[in-house]
Amino acid sequence: MTSRVFIFFMCVAIVSLWACEMDDETTADPVLCTEEIRPGLAITVIDADSGEAIIDQVTVIATDGDYQETLENVTGSTDFVGAYERVGYYTITITKDGYATYQSNLPIEVQEDICHVITERRSITIEQL
Repeated sequence: MTSRVFIFFMCVAIVSLWACEMDDETTADPVLCTEEIRPGLAITVIDADSGEAIIDQVTVIATDGDYQETLENVTGSTDFVGAYERVGYYTITITKDGYATYQSNLPIEVQEDICHVITERRSITIEQL
């Protein structure tokens, strides 16, 4: 009985290795992707006068065609993140009371690699009125 169990597990192992080999036919080295979700955008908003990052009462909106998302500030971070696992060409709008509204002139292109989007990081300076 134990020899049958051993043979069964060996067959499963061989089939698993064979299946992995088939997945990697297009790459020279095997690629091991993580299951985490990565943001396409990470925006830091800077006060023009102080040079410091600001997060309180700041709204950062990313727009790609008909798609629009308000980026979220991650607790303990100065980044506003979003566009999770979404490629595209994003324009950024930043608003905060007492500051001039920022609207990007050129879109930020978010691309992807074989596993995830490649996070585009930007620091954007806004000026007080």
